[in-house]
Amino acid sequence: MNKQDIYKYLKENNIWHEITEHKAVYNMAELAEVDIPYPEADAKNLFVRDDKKKNFYLITVRGDKRVNLKEFRKANGTRPLSFASEENLMDIMGLIPGAVTPLGILNDTEKKVHFYLDKHFLEEPGLVGVHPNDNTATVWLKTEDLIRILEEHEHDVTLVSLD
Repeated sequence: MNKQDIYKYLKENNIWHEITEHKAVYNMAELAEVDIPYPEADAKNLFVRDDKKKNFYLITVRGDKRVNLKEFRKANGTRPLSFASEENLMDIMGLIPGAVTPLGILNDTEKKVHFYLDKHFLEEPGLVGVHPNDNTATVWLKTEDLIRILEEHEHDVTLVSLD
């Protein structure tokens, strides 16, 4: 699914969303220069793999949080983690660096990606801002809708507390 496919899917399924179109952004510092309506709900996404290159993980947290991969590993029982390659990102989710998003999991037909979502996104206002498989926009969704979309596409969502 590309950006237009995501928009069409959301509209056809009557899923509440707002779209903020913006210049291409490749990291949180660049996004900070963009005027966004829900800065507290903006997501940062880490696409990582284990040391055997067999398991892939997408970790989604609030934009102002840092993720300690060693602590994440201990808390979630994974093997040692490091960032996945650009090739893995394109092969598995059809995304480029800077466009990583939970919606990219919809392109993971082999169900290789284990998704971990910071449960703080369920707190008020209950929104999450993610790219629509393209880093020139942010789509604001109700967190519960994002979880439901992924689960309806047979992807597991693990809620974690990442402080």
